[in-house]
Amino acid sequence: MSVKAFELVPAVERDLLMGDKARINIECIECCGKHLYLGTNDCFIHHFLLDEVTSPKGKLSYSAQKLLHKYLGLKKPVAELRAASALERLIVLCDAIVFLVDMVTLETVPSAAGGGAKIRGVTAFSINENPVNGDPFCVEMGVLSSKRRTVQIYMVYEDRVQLVKEVNTPEQPCAVSLDGYFLCLALATQYMILNYNTGASQDLFPYSSEEKKPILKRIGREEFLLAAPGGLGMFANAEGVSQRAPVSWSESVIGAAVCFPYVVALDESFITIHSMLDQQLKQTLSFRDGHILQDFEGKVILASTKAVYVLVPLPLERQIQDLLASHRVEEALILTEGAQRNIPKDKFMILHKRILQQAGFIQFGQLQFLEAKEHFRKGQLDVRELISLYPLLLPASSSFTRCHPPLHEFADLNHLAQGDQEKVLRCKKFLITYLGEVRSTEVANGCREDVDTALLKLYAEQDHDSLLDLLASENACVLADSVPWLEKYHKYFALGLLYHYNGQDSAALQLWIRVVDGELQDSTRSDLYEYIVDFLCSCSNLDLLWKYADWALQKDPTKGIHIFTKRPASKHLTQLNTDDVITYLEKHSMALLIYLEHLVLEKRLQKEKLHTHLAVLYSERVLSLLSESPRDEEQITRARDRLQALLRESNLYSVQVLLGKLENCKQLLLERATLHGKLEENDKALHILVHKLRDFPSAEAFCIWASSSRDSAYRQQLFHLLLEVYLKGNQMSAGGGDGDLEMAAVDLLNRHGEVFDAAQVLRMLPDGWSLQLLRPFLSQAVRASMHAGRTSQIALSLSHSENLQLLHDRLKERKKPVFVSEKKGCHLCHNTFSEPDVVCLPGGVPVHKHCVAQRVRDSPTKRQLTNSSNHT
Repeated sequence: MSVKAFELVPAVERDLLMGDKARINIECIECCGKHLYLGTNDCFIHHFLLDEVTSPKGKLSYSAQKLLHKYLGLKKPVAELRAASALERLIVLCDAIVFLVDMVTLETVPSAAGGGAKIRGVTAFSINENPVNGDPFCVEMGVLSSKRRTVQIYMVYEDRVQLVKEVNTPEQPCAVSLDGYFLCLALATQYMILNYNTGASQDLFPYSSEEKKPILKRIGREEFLLAAPGGLGMFANAEGVSQRAPVSWSESVIGAAVCFPYVVALDESFITIHSMLDQQLKQTLSFRDGHILQDFEGKVILASTKAVYVLVPLPLERQIQDLLASHRVEEALILTEGAQRNIPKDKFMILHKRILQQAGFIQFGQLQFLEAKEHFRKGQLDVRELISLYPLLLPASSSFTRCHPPLHEFADLNHLAQGDQEKVLRCKKFLITYLGEVRSTEVANGCREDVDTALLKLYAEQDHDSLLDLLASENACVLADSVPWLEKYHKYFALGLLYHYNGQDSAALQLWIRVVDGELQDSTRSDLYEYIVDFLCSCSNLDLLWKYADWALQKDPTKGIHIFTKRPASKHLTQLNTDDVITYLEKHSMALLIYLEHLVLEKRLQKEKLHTHLAVLYSERVLSLLSESPRDEEQITRARDRLQALLRESNLYSVQVLLGKLENCKQLLLERATLHGKLEENDKALHILVHKLRDFPSAEAFCIWASSSRDSAYRQQLFHLLLEVYLKGNQMSAGGGDGDLEMAAVDLLNRHGEVFDAAQVLRMLPDGWSLQLLRPFLSQAVRASMHAGRTSQIALSLSHSENLQLLHDRLKERKKPVFVSEKKGCHLCHNTFSEPDVVCLPGGVPVHKHCVAQRVRDSPTKRQLTNSSNHT
C-alpha cells in the first residue's frame, strides 16, 4: 500500500548547468554539506552552493548558486567524484586516472616531493566510511585496477596517495564497497565478502556483470545492499549473512540508496521506494532519463543527464499520521519503531506513546478491542481520553480536557456507532472490562474518582454483577454524580452501600427500609430485611441502632432480635447493656423472650434475675396458650417442654415466685412438682405426681432427676420415699387396695432393685404379696448381696496380703545391721554417737533416741520408728 514518503524537488536546473551547450551531460555527482559538485562528459567539474528554502506553508525547495567550474584538461568524461572534507580535496576518477582536486579552487593538486598524487589504470574506487586508520587527516580508499585481479588499499593525504595493501581476488573485480577491513566485491560472476586484514572470504551469490552493471552500497556498519538476480535488493553483513528480508524491485534498476527506513531504487522510468522494515513498496515516482542515484549523509540526490534533483523525505511524523489516517495501524507502528534510531530518545518516547494511543483508538473504532487495549496499555493512555467518548460518564467535577491535537476523530460514542446500538453495547462492555483492569494500577493514578464513577455508572446501566463489589470495597465514586444515576436505574441497595461508604449510614438505612416496605422497587437482594438486621447488628452508632431496631422488631421479632443477640464482641464496637436491652424490649414480648433465652441458654449468664424473668415468661406463655380457644396442643407441648427444661436445669431462678405464679393452675402440676423438688419438698412433689397426676413414669423420672447430683444414699432415700407413697396409697384406698399403685410399686422394685435396701424393703412390704411378683427384685437383691459379700471378701484378702508384705519388709529391715561410730553423726542433731543405743528411721538412718523423742513431741504426725540395738 502506498504512502507519500518523499517529494522530488529540483536542485540544479538545466539552464544553470549548461546554458546553451546542449551536448553537456552529467556523469557523476558529489555533495558535501551545502556544496554540490558535478562531473560532466566534457571533463569539467561544476561547483554549486545549495540552500534550503522553506515556504510559509512548510514546503521545502532548493536555491542553487553556481560558484565555479573547471576544466580538468583531459579528453574523457569525469567518471567519479568523492569529497574528502577533512583534506579539503576532491578525489577524481577521469580517463582511468585517480587524482586530487582542491575543493575550493578546483585546481589539480600537484604531487608532493617524494610521493605521487595520481593512480593510473583505475576502473573504480570506493572510500572507506568506517576507516581502520585513526588518522583524521587521512582517507582510506579501495581501488580496482583494470589490469590486475586485485584490490589496492590506499591512504590519501592532502598532496599524495600511498599504497598500503594489495589483496588478490579470484576474478577480475568490477565494483567495490568498503567498511572497516571488509571489502564487498562484485566479481565477474559473483558477489563476495573479503576481509583484507585476515584474508578470509565468503561467497555470497552468483551475478553476471556482463548482463548488468552491479550495484554495491554500504548502508551501515558492516552491512551492504546488493542488486541480486531476479530483481531483488539483497542485504548482507560482513559475515555474509542476510539479517533483513530482501526487497523486490525492478529488473532494470540502475542505482540504489538508503534513507532509513527506506530503500530508494532508480530504473529507466521510475523511482521506487520500499520499506526496510516490512519490505513493502511504499511509493513510486515517475522520473525519466535518470541515471544517477546516490545518498550523501542522509540526503538522496538524483540526476538525469541534464539536471539534478533532491529526494526530500517527508517528516516521519507526517508519514505516520498519513498511515493512521488511512487506518493502516500496523504499518504506522512499524514505521514508528523503525525510526527509533533516527530520533532522540525523549522525543521518540513521546512520539511512540502518542502513535500507540492513536492506533488504539483506530482499532477501538473498528471494535478490535484486544488490540486497542494493548495499544492503550503500551501507550500509557490517560484513561479519561477513553471515558470522555461516553456521554455523561465523567463526573461533573472532573477537570479533564481532551488531548490537543486530538487522538481520534470521534465526537463521542454515538458518533462512532452511527446509531448501531449493538456497537454501542459492545463498546460499553469493553470499557467495563478495561476500567476494571486499570482502576487498581498506576494508570488510574490522579484520576481515580473519574474512573470509579464511570465504572459505577456503567455497572448500574448494564445491571452488572460487579456493582456491589465496587461499592463494598475501597472506591472513589463521586457521591453527587452517582446518586442520581443509581436512582435512575433503581439501584437503591447499591446506593445505600455508597451512602454507607461515605459515612451516611442513616441515609442508607432509610433507603433500604423504604425498599423493604415496598415504597421503592429494587430486586437486587431478596433478603434485604436480613441484611439490614445484620447491618444494625454491627453498627457502631448506637443512636442508629436504637432508632431502627423498633422497625426491625415490628417487621419480624424472631429475626429482628438478632440485632442484639448476634452483635459481635469486638473492641471496635460498644457492647450493649443487657438491662437497657431488656427494658427496651418490654414492648416486644416475643423478642424479649428470645433475648432472655440467648442470655440464659446460650451465653449461660448466671444471674438470678435473668433466669427468673425467663421462667416467668415461659410460664406466662404456657398460661396464655392454655387460655386460648381452641387450643393449639402442639404449641402448648413445645412451650411446656421449654418451661420444664428450664425448671429442671436452672438453679438460679426464684422458686417461690414461680410457685406463686403456678399455684392456682391445675394444668401445670408437673411443673409444680419440679418446683417442690427444687425446694427438696420431695414428699409434696411425689404426692402430686402419684396421687394427682397418676403419672408413675414421671414419679420415677423425678427421683432420678432429683438425685442426679447427689450421693447414692440420697437416691436410695428418695426411691424408698416413692415406694412408701405407693404402699401407703395402696393401703388407704377403699375396696381393699389400689391395683395401679400396687403394680407401680412392683414395677419400681423390679426396675430399680439395685437402688433399694432389700432388708428394709422386705420389712415394708405387705405380708400378702406373692413372691412371684417380686422375683426380679429378689433375684437382683440376692445377686447384689452376694456380689457385695464377695467384693468385701476380696478387699479383706487384699488388705491381709498387703499387711503380710509390710511385715515381711519390716523383718528384712530389722535383719540389716546399723553401723554407728564416733565418726558418724545423728541426722537430726548432727552430733556424733557416744553409745550404741540408737533409733533407726525408715531407710536405715540412725539417730539419737532423745532426738527422736523430742521430734515426736513436736510433731502431730507419729512416725514409724524401729528400735535397734547395734554392736560396733
